[in-house]
Amino acid sequence: MSYQEILYAIDNGVATITLNRPDKLNAITPLLFDEMRAALHAADADDAVRVIVITGAGKGFCAGADLGRLDGLLADGGASTSKASVGYDPVVRPDFQERYTFLPALKKPVIAAINGATVGAGLVLALFCDLRIASDTAMLTTGFARRGLIAEMGSAWRLNQLVGHGRAMDLLLRSPRVSGKEAVAMGLVEFSVPPEQFAEFVRNYTLEMSTQLSPRSLRVMKKEMWNVPFQTLAESLREARLDLNESMVSEDFREGVVHFKEKRAPRFTGK
Repeated sequence: MSYQEILYAIDNGVATITLNRPDKLNAITPLLFDEMRAALHAADADDAVRVIVITGAGKGFCAGADLGRLDGLLADGGASTSKASVGYDPVVRPDFQERYTFLPALKKPVIAAINGATVGAGLVLALFCDLRIASDTAMLTTGFARRGLIAEMGSAWRLNQLVGHGRAMDLLLRSPRVSGKEAVAMGLVEFSVPPEQFAEFVRNYTLEMSTQLSPRSLRVMKKEMWNVPFQTLAESLREARLDLNESMVSEDFREGVVHFKEKRAPRFTGK
């Protein structure tokens, strides 16, 4: 499939989706969002893909909603605010079917490679990825209060999880600009890397995940982790016991044992 506002490439089991409006710091248009979502679902369905990366072209990760679109919303009083672009899926938790919250419902790990400015909806996009790797010099901010908006699209819920109530309140109410280094210190991102090492770090991190680890294990553990906020400890334990029983009879478990005994690289199939 050809795309106009994103780039899509697969290398060694890693699908990279690059938001490609560098002159606008990859601000989100309806077309960019639809293409990104289509590419994410395509990567999730592709057996050749084991890990998905979202990043931005040029100096920005994503500067949020395109200002032209904001002008349109101002003109119509917000009536054209977009919603999830696919139908309801009865198998997926309703929490994970909205505009950005669909990312946890994807079966494969999704990593935000935050190379630069990350603002508003761009930050929300990164928040609902499974992991975040930032350049030290990246700039992250909510920005909502500076536009007369509110904590959009589940950002309050997710920020509270990642950085705690007080930090989340500050990030939302004051809208400070946070560097990649500051973001890792508060738990907003998992890794912060000098810009000259950023691309290599992302590549090595995702390559290890795609070649050395069981896709089945990654899939099941991702599901378990995103279910935790909705569970008691007893419910989490019960889910883990059921998942463990199934994993013990999987092809990937057998391969995990055999390749360890034979002292060779794994050949996991994800089954």
